[in-house]
Amino acid sequence: MTPLPMTEETRIPEEFRPLFWDAAWESLDVRGHAAFIIERLLNEGDETHVRWIFRTYGARSVKAVVCESRRLSRKTARCWQSFFGLREEEMRCFGMSSTTNGNAY
Repeated sequence: MTPLPMTEETRIPEEFRPLFWDAAWESLDVRGHAAFIIERLLNEGDETHVRWIFRTYGARSVKAVVCESRRLSRKTARCWQSFFGLREEEMRCFGMSSTTNGNAY
């Protein structure tokens, strides 16, 4: 993935820490871990978190992550598919068994 442009923020707000329970908080880099941060906040966050990622990374970068991610929940993927007007074919997560219905066999 190409580097994501930054617009405003340089640090993840401290109040977001609980959403990154499984990550080394001090090692999270807003630029270097942009896709991970965006995925986590889209999947687990609320309106405050979404506003922050749009301010920080911009709509183009968020859309790129939505298209490239394989880690969005089905519910999250459908929300952002509708928001950005995307087709399933444009989103990698819909090609994964974790986001499809039915048995793989």
